[in-house]
Amino acid sequence: MKSAAWRSAGVLTLTTALLGFAVTSMAQTIKIDKNNRTIAVTASEKATADADQAVVHVGFQIFGPDETTTYADGSKTSNAIIDALKKAGVPDKEIESESQNLQRNTYHDPQESQMDRDKKQFVLNQSWTVKTKPDDAAKVLNIAVGAGANQSGQIDWQYQDMNALQAKAASNALAKAQAIGQQMALGLNVKLSGLIFASNQAPESPVPPGPRPMLMMQAGMAKAAPVPLAINPRQIEESATVYAVFAIE
Repeated sequence: MKSAAWRSAGVLTLTTALLGFAVTSMAQTIKIDKNNRTIAVTASEKATADADQAVVHVGFQIFGPDETTTYADGSKTSNAIIDALKKAGVPDKEIESESQNLQRNTYHDPQESQMDRDKKQFVLNQSWTVKTKPDDAAKVLNIAVGAGANQSGQIDWQYQDMNALQAKAASNALAKAQAIGQQMALGLNVKLSGLIFASNQAPESPVPPGPRPMLMMQAGMAKAAPVPLAINPRQIEESATVYAVFAIE
């Protein structure tokens, strides 16, 4: 008896789920006949906002004749960069390690002498991301480079409340859909009476970012403090597509 009851409950649950699916499917299917007095519109629109956070990528590369020497020199540069950022007021929690590795150097310039090659048997790379205000991005980059970050320069511009930006884009798209619907109604000599259904569709996939450009500096450059680069924050863009159905009179 328990087995039969369990099967009955399972059938009821499955039936309910199927009915729920059917209702959902019908809600997004517009029946076309003489009684269906509606106008359906699909519209896309965007919303933009000034970036309110900058993620600065800083790092360095250093060579050495052996593992011990390369690691020791790398440690000095690593700590010098972090100390400089902290002295400038960058909080610890805003500095995150990105990558670090010490390995044998497998690439040598064919034009290098054997003496130069012997000095570059090992290579150490280390990088971090530093979160800061957009207006301070150039300052952070300048401080890191001045402390030895000879492979730095990429900045990711971000807007922290992306949900709000997406909502704004959807609102703009819906307003555009309503304007298009109004124009269609005028062309049909009917009156738009109200929105009866709307759905937010997935926006188009963004263009993938290209290779990360890095600011390369040669070891032994003059130590005079340079003027920070002229860096302007970029705007963040979000897109949305809505499908809207309007009743007509």
